[in-house]
Amino acid sequence: MYGVGSIQFKVLFYAMNNRVYLDWNATTPLRREAREAMVAALDVCGNPSSVHAEGRAVRMLVERVRHAIADAIGGQAQQVIFTSGGTEANVLALQPGLRGPSGTPVERLLVSAIEHASVLEGGQFPAAQVDTIRVTASGVLDLDHLRTLIIGQPPALVSVMLANNESGALQPVRDVAAMVHEAGGLLHVDAVQAFGKIKFYINELEADLLSISAHKVGGPKGVGALILSDRVANFHAPIRGGGQEKGRRAGTENVSGIAGFGAAVTASTATQEADTARMKSLRDRLEAGLRAATPNAIIFSADVPRLPNTTLFTVPGLRAETAVIGFDLEGVAVSSGSACSSGKVQPSHVLTAMGLGPDLARGGIRVSLGWSTTDLDVDRFIQTWRKLSGALLKKDDETVLERF
Repeated sequence: MYGVGSIQFKVLFYAMNNRVYLDWNATTPLRREAREAMVAALDVCGNPSSVHAEGRAVRMLVERVRHAIADAIGGQAQQVIFTSGGTEANVLALQPGLRGPSGTPVERLLVSAIEHASVLEGGQFPAAQVDTIRVTASGVLDLDHLRTLIIGQPPALVSVMLANNESGALQPVRDVAAMVHEAGGLLHVDAVQAFGKIKFYINELEADLLSISAHKVGGPKGVGALILSDRVANFHAPIRGGGQEKGRRAGTENVSGIAGFGAAVTASTATQEADTARMKSLRDRLEAGLRAATPNAIIFSADVPRLPNTTLFTVPGLRAETAVIGFDLEGVAVSSGSACSSGKVQPSHVLTAMGLGPDLARGGIRVSLGWSTTDLDVDRFIQTWRKLSGALLKKDDETVLERF
């Protein structure tokens, strides 16, 4: 059994090593620095809430990471709350009753139509207290519509992502912040997709609450953080049962995950400027190859500032589900711009919000690059697209899958 299993593992390892991974917005490979930090942390015994030497050693590790994250986004270490990931950070942030400088508690939530599902669900707000902000055809929040929702109304908590996870479109967060604060409200920014790809600081964004996640920057899955500004008051812990995280999130901290998070943040920050420039160059070359192969390709949000690594595209008549399978069979991992539910691809809520009809909204393919993506990876994608595109646009699903 061991011998057979070992051979199967080697075959699988070889096959995976010959693949091209272009789905970095979904998750990133674990950085070597993060893995080493996690292994080292696993060898440290002690609960970070204990007062003895072992507990203090682990607490010191957690606090070092807290400071590293605060430094990376220009926040204050005491305002960093560790969570189980970006989703929990978002839900933790979206709570009625928060108070800003106006002193009036927010009892309404406004979210853009292109947010992550954890924000669109409203967090801790009842559905009746949640309203949606429209976006433009370019996938950018409609500031005029936001203005109609907040001017002359009770203060609201507004949640807007810094960069869209499907299109990569950057949102006008500073403009949103100015408008929201003038109306006495608070701003939450989901920066999960932007963190590590573009440089930003919480105070420059004028965000009151900000969410990030480790596995988008080369850290482990299952750990993230919510960062508060000093303008937020009346924050409470929906997860109770202990005094961890200064009483704002109960439960023993995920020490090894936090260690990996910190190492990934440090590594990402050190090379971010160079990585950003290189990814943008590769993205531009990839998109030129797409257009050369299929001149009628539509690249979404190409007319507005985007993340340097993200391309969301379609071609009229393309079915995303079939295309993703075709790429996968050719050894290239990309994703659909659509949300998957029970194994079925639904029209992308992002593309639908941008005004696209069901056919185009079902055809979005997202290609996202990372720090180790190479020219050869882009070449492989373009070659595969040239091979697939004719069949994908002319044949039905069964014929395409039989061919590839």
